[in-house]
Parts: sequence; structure tokens; C-alpha cells
Amino acid sequence: MSPEIDQKKLEQSTEQLGAFEISEAMLELAQHNEKNNSVLDAGRGNPNWINTKARLAFARLIEFGVAESRRTILQGDLAGYTILDNISTRFAKFLDNGDAVDNFLLESLEFVANKFNINRDEFVKEITDGVIGNNYPVPSRVLKHSEKILNAYLQSTLYNGVDLADKTHIFPTEGGSAAIVYIFNSLRVNHLLNPGDKIAVSTPIFTPYLQIPVLNEYEMVEVDLTSSAKYNWKIQPDELAKVSDPDIKALFLVNPSNPGSMALNEHSLKQIEQLIANNPDLIIITDDVYGTFVDNFQSVYSVVPKNTLLVYSYSKLFGATGWRVGMIAAHEDNVFDRLISQLPQHQRAELDARYALNVLAPAEMNFIDRIVADSRAVGLYHTAGLSTPQQLMEVLFSLNYLLEADNGDYYVEASKAIVAKRYAALFTNLGISTNISPYNSKYYALIDIYQLAEQRYDKGFRAFLVENFEQIDFLYKLSKKSGVVVMDGAGFGAAEGIIRVSEANLPDDAYSQVATAILDLLADYNYQYKHN
Repeated sequence: MSPEIDQKKLEQSTEQLGAFEISEAMLELAQHNEKNNSVLDAGRGNPNWINTKARLAFARLIEFGVAESRRTILQGDLAGYTILDNISTRFAKFLDNGDAVDNFLLESLEFVANKFNINRDEFVKEITDGVIGNNYPVPSRVLKHSEKILNAYLQSTLYNGVDLADKTHIFPTEGGSAAIVYIFNSLRVNHLLNPGDKIAVSTPIFTPYLQIPVLNEYEMVEVDLTSSAKYNWKIQPDELAKVSDPDIKALFLVNPSNPGSMALNEHSLKQIEQLIANNPDLIIITDDVYGTFVDNFQSVYSVVPKNTLLVYSYSKLFGATGWRVGMIAAHEDNVFDRLISQLPQHQRAELDARYALNVLAPAEMNFIDRIVADSRAVGLYHTAGLSTPQQLMEVLFSLNYLLEADNGDYYVEASKAIVAKRYAALFTNLGISTNISPYNSKYYALIDIYQLAEQRYDKGFRAFLVENFEQIDFLYKLSKKSGVVVMDGAGFGAAEGIIRVSEANLPDDAYSQVATAILDLLADYNYQYKHN
């Protein structure tokens, strides 16, 4: 068997893998690239910047927590427990108001006490115990005072002026990925989505989100709402109109989209509002992790809150992918609770028996609390909830934003400027026009290799690429030749020939190098075309 046939078979088999698994394989190739270049992995979405203030504040809180614990028991490395009485006074004395981080913590204490009318001692006790992780999460779903802060953050960043903080329940989770898994599991368990149900998915979309609905556990019928390069990845009204089908039970989207990076505009939000008016039972799940990278962003949750489960993660804005800090938000008056109450009697009895371990009146158990119980297989509900140190990291990120919001959101603006600069460098060096839409988060870029080939050479060359190479061939050779790793756009539900480049995880000057590697490889293909 010739090397060319071997390579073709390898590529065809590799294409069966998920997009992220393919990326891992390409990364391995890139380590030994022909040019001995440093590997440039533009595949993953983890940012290469971090928020420092919240992390330093976390460290200071641990120091205070240990000092407080030593007040009650001290035997070498063994310390005791914290005491509520006057803990805020001791906290203030522990901190140095001349230090920027300590001052942030002091300002946070005053902000929380004044804005939410929270007792200072109770708040300091919650964050102190939370950060040292000395107790189970109580309540299981979210720490009492922390929920108010998380709600204020979501409202300030995602709702565009709509007031929902006091009517929203939050469940912090191990990142946005866990949130999605928990949601789909509980929708299935509670008979809100069943095998054979239709679910509309806005594509291209984060690869695992394509896979979840069709897994054996769910076996749902997926209806794609496709956006394309022709419209700069903005979802079109005729695609959203597909959700008018009364057989569609749920709409699942990432907003701004991954990998298209486009947020829903005002027209699309109004169209979704009308879809709910026509079908009040429609379920919406929205992942808004990239919302803070778009000016005046507005979540679907703020438009149709009673029908929407909001998923958010701090990972991208605050450089915290390793922390696994996300959340689910649900309105107190929602379609999920209503639909459960309308289930056939035998199904309601089944669910009452399921959750009877957890509450005295299981029929009255809110859907978001059912998600919490299901996340720990119901029987371990008493030990459910995100670890308290992770919850406190979310609180500190939120407070950092909320305290800075009145001063121009410097951190957020700096983060947006980073991805915008890299996005411009990539497109400029490729010779492609940039998408200047205010709805473009610029966190990712989708590049149509076939279109680029036609633009730089001719239609014949484009046809040559389409007819003679597997989709993965370009990724394979880019990694092997130049050490540049990008992701297969088709794995996200995009058309063949589309690649995804992340503007988050490489140094600024790397994006011109990525562009050069792409153009050099196209030149190699064109040479084959001319001499075929």
C-alpha cells in the first residue's frame, strides 16, 4: 500500500473523532514539525491572561481564615473553627487599607453591606469559611449571601438594563460544561425532553453541544439553525423561524456563538420573544460565556426569562478555565416548574418518589433544585453543590467587576482589546476583510480555506482542493509543516473547508505567524495544482 493511500486512510479515520480530539492529534504532530518552529496552538479557547486582583484577594482571605481558625484551637498545623461574633471587625483590623488588594476587600465588605443590606459579620463569616473550605456548601445550591452577588454580576454584564436579580435562582457549577450536562440530564429525568423529541440547535456550535442531544441517553432529533460565512455567521430570520415548528421542544444556543463569535442582535431577540408568545412551552438553553466581549450585550434570558435556563462561566473573561467556575440561572417563575406540574399523574408520582429523599414536599421542588439533586444522583444531595472555594472565587471575580463598573470597566475593556487586536492581525495578514459588526466578540475566527484559495488564486484551484483532499488534510499538513494547530470547523457544524482560530491563547505577534503558515500551505497546494 502506498504512503499516499496510508495517509488518506489515516485522515479518513481521524475525521471520525471529535473536533477537540482531532486537535489533540494535530498538537502531537506539531511537536515535531518540519520547520522546527515553536508550536502555535490556536485551537483551544483558554485565554492567556488572568485577573490578578481577585486571585490575590483569595490568597489574603485564606490567610485571614487560617488566623481566625487558630483563635479557637492551635496545635501545630492543626487549627480550629471560626467564630461569627465581631469577625468583620477582626477582618478590618487584619487588612491594610494602604494595600490595593486589602483595600479591594474592605471596599467589597462595604459594598455588600450597603447594596444588599447584608450583616457584615455574616458576610465575612461566609466568605472566610468558604475560602478555606472547612464546611460542606450550605445551602447545597449556593451560599446564601454569595447568590446575591452573583446575581448582581449577571444582571450588570448580561441583561442590558433588565432587572431580574431578585427573581433569579443560581446554581454554581464546575464550569459551563458541567452546567450543560446537568441541565440535559435533569430535563430528561423530569420528562421535559424525551427520546425522539426535536431540539433546535444554533450551528455552528461548541462541538460537545452537537453531540449531547444525540447520545444514547437522550436520542433527540436535532434541527440545525445554520449560520454561514455569507452573513458573517449571523443567524438569519428564516433559520430562527424553524423553531415555529410546534414539535420542537427546545432551542439550544451559544450567544455570542462559538465558533462564529456573533451575538444575537435586537431583531433576533425580538423574533425569539415572538416564538415564546406563540409557543409558551418552548424551552431555551443559552450559554452566554462570551457575552462580556460584546458591547451592550443582551442575553436571551433577559428577554424571555421564564422560558430560559442561562449558563455562564467566568473562565474566558477572567482567565480561569482551570478553576472550573460556572453557573446555571433560572427565573423563580418558569416554564420548567409549570410543565412538571402538568405531567401525567404516574410520571409526577415517579418524580415525587425520586425526590422524596431530599424534601418533604417533592412536588413543590423547583426545577433548579432538582438539577442540584440530580447532579449528585439524588442520594448524595446533602453533599451537593460547588466547592465553597470555587464559589468564593466566583464571588471575588464578580465583586472585582462590580466595584470597577463605575470606573469604566477597565479590566473588561482591556480583555476585549486583546482579542480585537489579535483578530485584526490575523485577518489583515490573510488579506481578508474583517467583520466590523458590533455584535462580533472576535474571540474566535472562522476562516473558509476554500474561499481564501479562490480569492488568492482562482476557482479552479478551489475545485482542486475540494475534490482531492480530505477536510482534515489541511489541518494535518499545517501542523506537520509549520507547527500551527487550528480546529476543524466542520466539527462544530460548519461547512467543509472551514477552520477555527482562537484569538485567546497565543501571544499577539503569533497571529501574523498563523496567517503566514496558512498562506504558505495554500501556496504548496497551489504548486501541486499547477504541476498535477
